[in-house]
Parts: sequence; structure tokens; C-alpha cells
Amino acid sequence: MVDNGNTYGERVSRLVGWGHWFAFFNIIAAMLIGTRYITQSPWPETLLGQLYLAVSWVGHFGFLVFALYLLVLFPLTFVIPSRKLFRLLAVCFATVGLTILLVDTQTYQTINLHLTPVVWEVLFSDESSRISTDLQHLFVVLPLIFLLQLALSEWVWRKQRKLSHKHVGRPISALFFVSFIASHLVYVWADAYFYNPITAQRANFPLSYPMTAKSFMERHGLLDREEYLQRLEQNQDSIELVRYPLEHIEFNRRANPLNIMIVSVNNLRSDVLTEASMPAMHQFANSHQNFTNHYSSSNDSFGIFGLFYGLPSSYASSIRTQGSKPILIDTLIDKNYQFGLFSGDNFDEPLYGETVFRGMSFNGIAFNDTESADSQAINAWAKWAQQQGKKPWFSYLELTTVDSFTAYSDTNKNQSAEEKLKAGYLKSVATADLEIKTVLEQIKALELEDNTVVVITSNHATEFNETGSNSWGSNSNFSQYQLKVPMVIQWPGKIAAEYQHRTSHLDLSVTILQDLLGVSSNPNDFSSGRNLFDERNRRWILAGDSRELALITTKNTTVIDKFGNYKLYDANYQRLQDDNPTLPVLMQGLTELQRFYAKSN
Repeated sequence: MVDNGNTYGERVSRLVGWGHWFAFFNIIAAMLIGTRYITQSPWPETLLGQLYLAVSWVGHFGFLVFALYLLVLFPLTFVIPSRKLFRLLAVCFATVGLTILLVDTQTYQTINLHLTPVVWEVLFSDESSRISTDLQHLFVVLPLIFLLQLALSEWVWRKQRKLSHKHVGRPISALFFVSFIASHLVYVWADAYFYNPITAQRANFPLSYPMTAKSFMERHGLLDREEYLQRLEQNQDSIELVRYPLEHIEFNRRANPLNIMIVSVNNLRSDVLTEASMPAMHQFANSHQNFTNHYSSSNDSFGIFGLFYGLPSSYASSIRTQGSKPILIDTLIDKNYQFGLFSGDNFDEPLYGETVFRGMSFNGIAFNDTESADSQAINAWAKWAQQQGKKPWFSYLELTTVDSFTAYSDTNKNQSAEEKLKAGYLKSVATADLEIKTVLEQIKALELEDNTVVVITSNHATEFNETGSNSWGSNSNFSQYQLKVPMVIQWPGKIAAEYQHRTSHLDLSVTILQDLLGVSSNPNDFSSGRNLFDERNRRWILAGDSRELALITTKNTTVIDKFGNYKLYDANYQRLQDDNPTLPVLMQGLTELQRFYAKSN
């Protein structure tokens, strides 16, 4: 058919009709390619799970392709009314889209990740890698897809009126729309009621972000919070989100039943561990094992998550949902350790009660105004330790003085705001040092030095704009000023030493499990860290939070967000605009973030 003589409106109308049918057949093509995701994911065990898979498959690819048509091609219909040029652009766009989808299916099959900008660069920049070679072979089909799209374009153009007369357009559109809405509503229910055959499918397809609405349901009386928490407890064993550990833990070494005490001085920087700022802590560090190049696993309170679990913070939400305790804690329970858990704020941070020490009893303290909360926590710990018999024990003591360092700021009008903050911080550090001195004196008075491993560290550090990026405090970047914290250990039988190799919070649980509790399993089976006393060079240190991942090398820091966008910083955390990250390091880091997830996730 020829368009000569047709008005602008008639040509646009015909192109719109053609575009809808062209998009429909590309939806079918995308669904067929999308079956590769289904074959590479575990088949749901229940009928409802299988029905959800079918509905989400139809709804997701129907929405994805049609949304791209509406966002890209539909507006061009009014700008480029020439049928030949518009159809050519549509063919090119569909060809690129289906090719990328095909590559994504292969990426998902190979490394269990969907394509993002950083994954794309990692996979295709190293042309010598086997994965890159396999993926590049897929581009051979691009000319074939282009020819098929040309043929489809011409066929739809010729058959457009006949297709329109069949009156199937609206029922088909309704099918895709209902499937899309139904899949999200069903997922809302499955998420609230812990129906794993459905929630396990949440990341099967690319650009899939199933809707959750627990807060909305609770506000409107559709979900009872108390019942939800009960179901959380009841279903924690059946929810398979994270495989932790990857293999059964083996105990083939001789255990040494020493007591274990971990003291976390929250918000403490490593560079204040000096004779001038912290004389008691400084002397303690010089007399025992001092790790001077130590990094927290997060720039916020979730550094404690990494300390106990040995896993990056990105796993924290899944771990909380399935209710897994740290392997370190489970092992101590199995070995009949007594537990004493003390905090200067009675563990106000939900991380402790909901995740790390879930289901365990805290040694709550009825605070009064006679002395500081931390001092009262220390006294409560000392009384508890004195009451313990010959059975080994584990205690955790959280000191919160430095968290409130702004309360120590001077009122000197001659000081700038920055100077007041720093002065207040150093005053709070000095107070914390006196508290640590009290703890160490109590340990000596109770004659615990020869049978107790004492660990003093922090959840994260704090910055005073050293990076020049207007960053103050924590949880704003992954520079050394927010990550480097003390790690000092008193380990009976080990000689005093200063360790300058790079270490991480992810290493502590591995060290205790291997050197104290007799675990012989490979650390890779239960942690992202390694033994603190392993002085071999490591390519990177892993840190992060729920939003971003930081891969820290000796030369630079690469920060990747959840959308795959990355930024590169030098050793002083200054942005490197034109440089690219080290791709092998990126690949290892991305793999580490997926390694403990079940394949279905």
C-alpha cells in the first residue's frame, strides 16, 4: 500500500495501529526468549507457585515490551510520520532489545546476575575470558534477528487491516494487563505470608521489582503485625533465601574452650588510638595483637552484622527474614557457652534483637543518673562475669559514649563549628578510654587474662570532612575516615605483635571459629572473610550497606550502587572521572554479593 495522498492524521493513525501489533509480536518473541530464565531457575514445587510463574512470565514481558514501545517508539510516531523511516527505526530498536535480552539470559545462566552497566563492562572488557567469548558469540544472531524483524515489520504492515478486523487486540491487551497486576498482587500476599514458592521467584526476570506492601496492609487492617511476627518465627526454617553456610561445617581441629569477650566502642576511629588520645587503649594495643590497617564491613551500624556473620551487609535483610543466627553464635551455643549481652543503650539498635542476637536474652540494665550508662553496663558485666562458673562464656559489651560525642563539644566562641566537633569527639574518646581501662582492670581483678580472648573494636568510624566532600559523621561515603576502626585482641598464648596487613570485620568470626572452636571447613563455605592472622596480600577489602558496595584496593575504591552504576575514587577518596575500575576486582566483588544466595533468588 502507498501512503501518497494520505493526510498526516491518517498516516499517524496507521503507524500507531502498526506499532501496537509490532509490539505484540515482539512481546511473544521476548516471552519465548524469556523461557531460558525459567529453565535456569528451580521449578516451583506447588501448583500456586507454578501458576504465579506463568502469570508473571506473561505479565512481566508484556509490560516490559509494551512500556518500552510507549516510552520510545510511540512518541516518535508523531515526529516521524514517514512509514519507511519509522518502521526501520522500530526494527533496529526491537533488534537491539531482543539481542540484549538474549545476552542477559546467558549472563543469568552463567553468573546468576542480570545485566547492569557495570556487569556489562565487566563481562565484555576482558575479551580473553571464556565468559566474554561465549557472550560475544550471541551477537552472531543479531543480523538474523534484524532480518526477522524486517520480515515481521512488512508482514504486519500488509496484514494490519485483517488483524484489526479479528477484534482480538483488546482481549490480548486485557490478558497482559490482568496478568501484570495479578502477579504483583499475588506477590504482595506471598511476601506478607512467607510463601516461599512465590517469593523465591522475585529476581528470575530482568528489571523485575515485585511489589511489597506490608506497611500498607497493616495500616488498612489487612495484616496483623503480631501474627506476622509469629509467622516470621514459624517460617524461618522454611524460607530459603540465603545458603548460610554453603556446606556443612566440619570440626576436625582441637577446640580451645577459652572465654570470649567482644567490646564494641561505637563510632571509634582507628587514628585516635594514640598515647595522647587513648593512653589505656594504646598501652593495651602495644601489649597484645594490634591490627593497624583494619576496616569495618560497613560505614553504619551494620558493621556489627559483618563482624558476627562474616558476610557483607547486602545479605542482612535476607538473613533477618529467614532468621539465621551467625554461625559463630550457633557454634558457641552447641558448645554450651554461657552468654552475657550488655549495652550502654540496652541494644536500642534493632539489628541486635532482630538479627544478630535474635531470640536471645539481653542482660537489661535499669539505668539511673548516678553515673554514665556505659559505666553501669560495665558494672553489670563485671557482676555477671564474677558469677560464671567453670563453663566457658561469651560476652558482648557495647559502649555508646562516642556515639554521643556532640554532647562533649566546647562552648568556646573562638572555635569554629568544625573545631568544636573535633574537640567534643576527642573528649568523648578520652572518656571511652577510661571506660576501657575499667573493663581491663575488671578482667585482671577477676583473673580472666589467661583464659579469655578479649576483642576491642568498633562498628564504624566517623568523618570530619577529611575528604572535602562535605561529609560529616558516618553513612555517607566509604572512605577510610568512616571505615577504619581499631581491632585489638588479647589472645592467651599468642605473642604481642603489630599487624600491618589489611584486615576486615568479615575476618573475625573466621578467626574465632578456626583458632578457638575447632572449625576445619574452608572459610569460603561460611564467610566472605579469612583468618585475621593470615598475612597474605588480598586484592580487595569489601564494605557496603543496603544501597551500595565498596571494593577497596590499595590504590582506589570502587563504589557500585544497586542499579549497577559505579564511581571510582583514589586512595584519598577523590573522584576519578576518567578512569575505569579494575574489572577482575569488580567481577570478584559482584560474585561475592551473589555467592550465598540460592539459585532461585
